Amino acid sequence: MYNGENNYGLRTYEEQYDAIKGMNTYIAKVFGWMFIGLLLTAAVGFYVSGNIDLVLAIATNPILLFGLFIAEIVMVIVLSARITKLSYGAAIGLFLAYAAINGLTFSIIFLAYTSGSIATAFGTTAITFGIMCVYGYFTRADLTRFRTLLFMGLIGVLVLSVVNIFLGSSSIDWLISIVSLFVFLGLTAYDMQRLKAFYFGTEGNSALRNNLGIIGALRLYLDFINLFLTILRFVGGRNSR
Repeated sequence: MYNGENNYGLRTYEEQYDAIKGMNTYIAKVFGWMFIGLLLTAAVGFYVSGNIDLVLAIATNPILLFGLFIAEIVMVIVLSARITKLSYGAAIGLFLAYAAINGLTFSIIFLAYTSGSIATAFGTTAITFGIMCVYGYFTRADLTRFRTLLFMGLIGVLVLSVVNIFLGSSSIDWLISIVSLFVFLGLTAYDMQRLKAFYFGTEGNSALRNNLGIIGALRLYLDFINLFLTILRFVGGRNSR
């Protein structure tokens, strides 16, 4: 398991160079899948937002909306629990299916917020996400020690969000946004460091390494999406229509 130190158990400079080069190629591939997922979500969301009737059907039909959320949760659970048994193609298919379904729910955002606020939130997210990824890649600190704290923060956000559905408190909503911002910034750095653990922990098992790369892409995708939604709540200007 990677522990944050620049020590790959290799004795020569050439071996270390080859290992780092291979890891960087692997990480670039993972980011490639993450970006494909984001593009698919954005494309589906933008396309569906052009059909007002379909967007209203999604937004005003609790059964349909709940069904989409359940489908997303099931896909994440299946990918996470069965990743070592799925074929690489099946793992990619589930990830892209998740991104596409997420695009359906994202279509509401294109109507709820102005294009300017969405662009601002996206740009801000891209910058902060990039900074945390760089930190997660280069830091020598073992970020796994913050895993429990980040998980507790995530559970807290979920609980507060459910409670606030009934309370509708702007103060609680603000607290949720603040906590979410720090949680997903931390998770971004943590998941970035985990990619290095995936690469070296698989010890040359390319099939397992590729599958874990899809999980890595999914985690980074979720970090980016949730960070974007959090920042959008801060800077988002809602449409008046």
